Amino acid sequence: MATDQEILGREDVNDLEAIISITNTDVHETIHAVADNADAIFTWDYEKGARPALNKLYEKAKHAQWNGETDLDWSIEVDPENIVSGLQGSNAAGPFEWVANHPDSPLKNFGDAEWTKVGVESMNWRLSQFMHGEQGALLCTAKIVETVPWIDAKYYASTQVMDEARHVEVFAKYLQDKLTDFYPINAHLKMLLDDIIVDSRWDMTYLGMQIMVEGLALAAFGFMYQLTEEPLLKQLLRYVMSDEARHVAFGVLSLKEYYAELSDTELRERQEFAFEAAVRMRDRFLQQEVWERMGVDGRKMVKILLDAPPDQLIFQQMLFSKIVPNCKKLGLLDASDAWLRHRFEEIGVIQFEDWADTGEEYLEFDAVSQDRAKAESA
Repeated sequence: MATDQEILGREDVNDLEAIISITNTDVHETIHAVADNADAIFTWDYEKGARPALNKLYEKAKHAQWNGETDLDWSIEVDPENIVSGLQGSNAAGPFEWVANHPDSPLKNFGDAEWTKVGVESMNWRLSQFMHGEQGALLCTAKIVETVPWIDAKYYASTQVMDEARHVEVFAKYLQDKLTDFYPINAHLKMLLDDIIVDSRWDMTYLGMQIMVEGLALAAFGFMYQLTEEPLLKQLLRYVMSDEARHVAFGVLSLKEYYAELSDTELRERQEFAFEAAVRMRDRFLQQEVWERMGVDGRKMVKILLDAPPDQLIFQQMLFSKIVPNCKKLGLLDASDAWLRHRFEEIGVIQFEDWADTGEEYLEFDAVSQDRAKAESA
């Protein structure tokens, strides 16, 4: 059984020095190469529909394709400060209210102008990380096409490759044309994406990307969609969410069948990988790059955020609202004497275990079909 040192590279999940020591070493480079150790798998079994749930998902995906250039209204003017005002609500500090009131906070003397700046930078940073994560999903899904042994899964994964390319495209366009700047990839996210791509086992690509990264993205997009009143961003998020829900369902449907046949030792490896991914994503949302750009003591900010009670960081907690129930459906929470359950308790996210999983939930997110039905009835 692996130790936290072997899983995370540190003995303490909240080791401040270890967390802040992870930085990008090639931040000014435009190319980043990662060894892909997987075999490309051909299958000569072309029986379409052998896995009916995956075939249903594939047919839905073919119908639900949309065009980021023509289906989104890019003529809409966007004021980043107005977006932030809506997201932060009546309190200028928004989701960082608890941090602002902390006695050691570098932000305790901030006024409305500084908090607006924090909001704009945080939004630029967040959408930038979504963009980078979507490129990770693009590469991982192309890898799934190569490595998964089932023809129905290869068919569906090929549609997701197109989805992910479109997501990278629209987030990049929104950042470049409507916002003020974008950020390089966060070091913790980069480490996680590298780990997912390096692993040679096809199901680890599924687990890391479809369940963990895409599950977090779906929750984050939903949270932002509910809060923002900016019409272009709201429209963009709605369409991306309709794709992401299918992507997570693809992971759930595929892995549920596969994991039912794994040994306890094999399941423990998957639990450890899921826990590593969860911690990397939590560390990512400490947004060290924002504090550095704001000229704020990043070390102090990370320490305060790590010490914050879970109920004071609602956005960060909500990001796990899709991951935890999907891990439960896959049998990962309670395998190996409930090892992953205990670890999710440790990082304060187990409360989501009975929320809706994404096996069929994607039908509720079908924005393209909903819009086409409205257009036909008009």
